[in-house]
Amino acid sequence: MKTFGHRLTSPWRRSALAAVAGALPVLAFPAPALWWWACFALVPWILLARSAPTARRAAYDGWSGGFGFMLAMHHWLLPSLHVFTLVIAALLGALWAPWAWLVRRFLSADPVPGRGRVFAALLVLPSGWLAIELVRSWQGLGGPWGMLGASQWQVEPALRLASVGGVWLLSFLVVAVNVSAAVLVSVPASRAPAVAGLVATAATASAAWMWAPRPDTGGQARIAVVQPGVIDGPDRRFDREEQLTRRLAGQQVDLIVWGESSVGYDLDDRPDLARRLTELSRVTGADILVNVDARRSDRPGIYKSSLLIGAEGPTGDRYDKMRLVPFGEYIPARSLLGWATSVGKAAGEDRRRGAEQVVMNAGHGLRIGPMVCFETAFPDMSRHLAGDGADVLVAQSSTSSFQQSWAPAQHASLGALRAAETGRPFVHSTLTGVSAVYDASGRRVGSWLGTDASATAVYEVPLADGVTPYVRYGDWPVHGALLVLLVLALTEGARTVRLRRTAPAPLVPPARTAHESPARPGR
Repeated sequence: MKTFGHRLTSPWRRSALAAVAGALPVLAFPAPALWWWACFALVPWILLARSAPTARRAAYDGWSGGFGFMLAMHHWLLPSLHVFTLVIAALLGALWAPWAWLVRRFLSADPVPGRGRVFAALLVLPSGWLAIELVRSWQGLGGPWGMLGASQWQVEPALRLASVGGVWLLSFLVVAVNVSAAVLVSVPASRAPAVAGLVATAATASAAWMWAPRPDTGGQARIAVVQPGVIDGPDRRFDREEQLTRRLAGQQVDLIVWGESSVGYDLDDRPDLARRLTELSRVTGADILVNVDARRSDRPGIYKSSLLIGAEGPTGDRYDKMRLVPFGEYIPARSLLGWATSVGKAAGEDRRRGAEQVVMNAGHGLRIGPMVCFETAFPDMSRHLAGDGADVLVAQSSTSSFQQSWAPAQHASLGALRAAETGRPFVHSTLTGVSAVYDASGRRVGSWLGTDASATAVYEVPLADGVTPYVRYGDWPVHGALLVLLVLALTEGARTVRLRRTAPAPLVPPARTAHESPARPGR
């Protein structure tokens, strides 16, 4: 133990250990998908920050751990962005510096934290984590990929909790469980509040399981996804998609969904493609949702647009992607960061953004809410679509650049959370896998289409009505977390002022004579 403690005195070794500790939660996400690991993954990081000799060192532990967390969660970007991935991880990792400072503030061993500090830590530390997830949810910082609560996508009680407070509530509770576990390990004298925290978490999950309203199911839709696989060139890809779609004739489908960038030309410039799509709609008897990734003919710039095609041609329903992937689809502050194109596969030209979300009226009375690619990581987008009357949430995606990584499976898993949050079924259709469908409770419907498949799949998707508490009340766990942090800031500010007022006055040096010598009585 002395040798290990001595090694921690080295700043570089300590930072490296913090980075490894911060990377541990990635194992809870797909592809490993060890959901239970999320309940303990933060414990080493918390114990390290708790042992920091100074507040500044704790902040460095937080920054290093945040670097490890962001790098591990986005490791699949390394082949595309190369060294720039490290830069992004280092910049975003700084968000965890204040969080680790709070860990030391409430759980430091000097003095040993009492029950009051532990109870406070069970509120403050999860709230601080939610504040970090809120900041990085801004799409300009990469979006909320890897929110801790998203690791629980296959746990039914967690999905029920998501219908109440979204993925935010799950993140809060997962961090609270980790704090409780860290206290049980390191502060035996304060085990009571840690056990109380675990009991409260279990009670919350049980209450949600029993009393949270369940979606009212009624009717179903037959929805097909078309996944062509890895095919180079927009013409060859379109030909393969057309071939696969023709196989759906006579299968009584209500909607056919192609993946992101499934059409590489503006349909106004290529009426021949529009005619072929129209013919496919007639043959199959279903509307087709395609995604056009091309320069617009009616306005400047390149857009990624979801278009609905019916038996009479394009229906006029169109959604232009609003939240673009930083560096993949545009470069933030291109004048400063444009050099990223020289070290990786960053966007050579910025895509243009859409202005608003759209609910489309597909055939057979089906109302669909389209999203494109990593927009599925944003819980507010699916929530707004459900609130606007969408019967089914539909995501069109492509992870063809990351086929051999964990990204496709992790991306597909997000649909379970979005379905559970909104009480609406979710269809995730990709070019190259993983394609997946979930019912209104977040349970998987049918089998995934993996990254090795070039095929179609038809899913019997149960439809649902009703409004979940999350759709009705929104991101209330975030608001509660920010309130906790505001109260903490006011309390700490008042404490600082009080300490300054009660501090003893500084000692006054003795008066000096004209010759700079202390004055003596009688002289």
